Amino acid sequence: MTKARLLRLSVVLVSIFMILLIIVYWDNVGTAHFYLHTSFSRPRSPGAITAGEDWEALPDVDEFLAKLLSSSLKQNSSIPRKTEQLLVQGSNKPVVSNLEENVRGYDWSTHKDRNSLDQEKLQVERQRTLREFCANSSFTFPTKERSFDDIPNYELNHLIVDDRHGVIYCYVPKVACTNWKRVMIVLSESLLDQGVPYRNPLDIPREHVHNTSTHLTFNKFWRRYGKFSRHLMKIKLKKYTKFLFVRDPFVRLISAFRSKFELENEDFYRRFAIPMLKLYSNHTNLPTSVSEAFGAGLKVSFSDFIQYLLDPRTEKMAPFNEHWRQVYRLCHPCQIDYDFIGKLETLDEDAAYLLQLLKVDRLLRFPPSYRNRTASSWEDNWFAKIPLAWRQQLYKLYEADFVLFGYPKPENLLKD
Repeated sequence: MTKARLLRLSVVLVSIFMILLIIVYWDNVGTAHFYLHTSFSRPRSPGAITAGEDWEALPDVDEFLAKLLSSSLKQNSSIPRKTEQLLVQGSNKPVVSNLEENVRGYDWSTHKDRNSLDQEKLQVERQRTLREFCANSSFTFPTKERSFDDIPNYELNHLIVDDRHGVIYCYVPKVACTNWKRVMIVLSESLLDQGVPYRNPLDIPREHVHNTSTHLTFNKFWRRYGKFSRHLMKIKLKKYTKFLFVRDPFVRLISAFRSKFELENEDFYRRFAIPMLKLYSNHTNLPTSVSEAFGAGLKVSFSDFIQYLLDPRTEKMAPFNEHWRQVYRLCHPCQIDYDFIGKLETLDEDAAYLLQLLKVDRLLRFPPSYRNRTASSWEDNWFAKIPLAWRQQLYKLYEADFVLFGYPKPENLLKD
């Protein structure tokens, strides 16, 4: 009887061990490697967890997986010396084929160091503001109280993972996300050009940057790891450096409107502009193509766009498109303890500081910023024809993003 039990126990243990080996092997031969031990020092901030800390807080299964996987992959924990020695030189006059980028233009001039901010103190303040309001029971917004385990997989599709350097980036559309995605591609070497990984972010074509197959995101973990996916997510969230970039919520809306409805965009015209023109401008028999519509002077107005956002039917049909979805719904800042919070308003300084913290500033530089970036000073003009009641409703819709990320309430827009 004892021998039979021992035999069954041995079979179970061997089976578990084989499953874990398969996971490790699968990840090693995949497009992204699972390196739990990284070669950089984590940015230190109140509440941030550095490599090796707080293992007691992990459940037994998580700790077992982490130790087994990390011991199996120690040999891969450092960046190859050849890669470390590469310093990407920015192109002087890169070719920009995308219409949106042509219209906006890039500033290719060299920026002098004008960073008068103490970046370390700035990060401490931004993180303190976020944590205080996440912990403040009197400040509420949808999904605030749920745990990380309650977040559906499809809502984790904005968390891009680079296992080579131990970095997780939550991308927010209209907040320099195209170039941050390019940076993540270079770091993770997830895309090849004639068999060689890209080294210069600006060499990566825009259509590849936004191709979902290019990036390893949290929502893909289920297909790779099955029931172990949440455990592995939690391990990476404990061990990796997590960052996001945000922007004044109203200015982000203006930017989204400009790029998706003032330029000819076939997809957005069919999915969003046609319904808006029918519902809010009483147009019928609209052209089927955006070029015909623009030729006939049929364009969505900013007022139409605001009505669409405030219309209760919009969310009933489908969640907000990612370009105007709230940051708290994209990146879950009260469930994920971000180590770095960057802002578009201080993009150049923040990007340079972050790359230094990650110790990859010798590998690449963040691409030059937009020359004609949508400015906060434009808010008064854009909202001048929007009724006061609409502006107040819109603020309530995006209030959590204003408060969590320290943006002042736009009092001038919310009063007569």
